[in-house]
Amino acid sequence: MGRRLLQAIAGAPYGGAETFFVRLVSALQRAGEDQQVLIRRDPNRSRRLREAGLQVTELGFRNRLDLSTHLAFRREVTRWKPSIVLTWMSRATQLCPAGDFRHVARLGGYYDLKYYRRCDHLIGNTRAIAAYAVAHGWPAERVHYLPNFVPDLSAATAVDRATVETPEGAPIAIALGRLHPNKGFDLLLEALARVPRLYLWIVGTGPLRRSMERRAASLGVSGRVRFLGWRDDVSGLLATADFLVLSSRREPFGNVVIEAWSASKPVVAVASDGPRELIDNGENGLLVPIDVVSLAEAMTALADDAAQRARLAAGGRRTYEANFTEDLVVSRYRHFFDGLSV
Repeated sequence: MGRRLLQAIAGAPYGGAETFFVRLVSALQRAGEDQQVLIRRDPNRSRRLREAGLQVTELGFRNRLDLSTHLAFRREVTRWKPSIVLTWMSRATQLCPAGDFRHVARLGGYYDLKYYRRCDHLIGNTRAIAAYAVAHGWPAERVHYLPNFVPDLSAATAVDRATVETPEGAPIAIALGRLHPNKGFDLLLEALARVPRLYLWIVGTGPLRRSMERRAASLGVSGRVRFLGWRDDVSGLLATADFLVLSSRREPFGNVVIEAWSASKPVVAVASDGPRELIDNGENGLLVPIDVVSLAEAMTALADDAAQRARLAAGGRRTYEANFTEDLVVSRYRHFFDGLSV
């Protein structure tokens, strides 16, 4: 029997890890991996995975003491007989039973490693996260850096500005992410107030939606901000925007940076962990301190200077092609799995 891979995630309806989970398992399926996936009940995610040709089992994943999910997970392991189980984040990792397989967990952040003690190997999607695991006692030979990838968005069709109530000729910044304190949208709105001509499209949902709308009104920028919610046409929105801005105070990786690079769009980001690892300031993006004035100055520079936008976009596209394409990352994952199968 050849290699069998089982992947499991609890996850929220929306999020960076959840998006990349669907992206990776679908790409591995196209590459010929024999897979099954276990997910928290989610009809939209299940549909997308089945359309990609995957075998999907939906479980409760309510909490780490969820006995019914633990037993169902065990039944699927017994039935499927995987040689490798890859769990995403702590809940799926804790509910994974012991068995005759290599248990690998993927870290997309600086998680509490006590929940990963039973794993054989860890994957960090940044070098800094991998180094964090080693610094906290994991043997270096059992910790592996495997980055995320995004699809090639360079051929996406731009959306009609009129559908987003944005006038022709106005510069547009786009921000992608959950409306959560870590994402720094309050900082971004304050910076926007210092860049008078710029329009801002915020793509994402989350608990801060109403407070961010009120904040935009108090700053006098409501007329230039569009809260677009969760969208399925992000590639078209990126194609229309002039640049991407990432204002996260905490950002372990920064999928949106490589999405912008894939779409040949320039990036300005505050210097949280992920962007600091990804961006070579002035070459493939602008990296600024986490303060309003610095962010506003960088946004102004990109809004006003088409030549600089083009130069940074080209640098970002080169970085994407050298490191973050589907073919490159899937090849690295399969090489890693080959090593586990020996």
